[in-house]
Amino acid sequence: MTFKPVIKEIELSDRNEENGLHQFVVTLTNQSKCRLFFSKDPDWKIIGVNRLLNIPCPICRKDYYCNCMSKYANEFERQLIENNLIQ
Repeated sequence: MTFKPVIKEIELSDRNEENGLHQFVVTLTNQSKCRLFFSKDPDWKIIGVNRLLNIPCPICRKDYYCNCMSKYANEFERQLIENNLIQ
């Protein structure tokens, strides 16, 4: 069984207009949450992913920090840009 992240909700967490940096907290369909770091200069580009510790990792099942979600950074970026969730 492969993991397919699907974004259900997105919320702006923080932004720095001077540097073009934005943070978003996304909730996935499996209820896990991630913090996505984006740069907008001039186009949106993902620069980091951190899994928030609300539930164990859906990939490795660890209940502490891991880097599993970083492997899906391109998928997160694609979903947000294609669905016009960030502007």
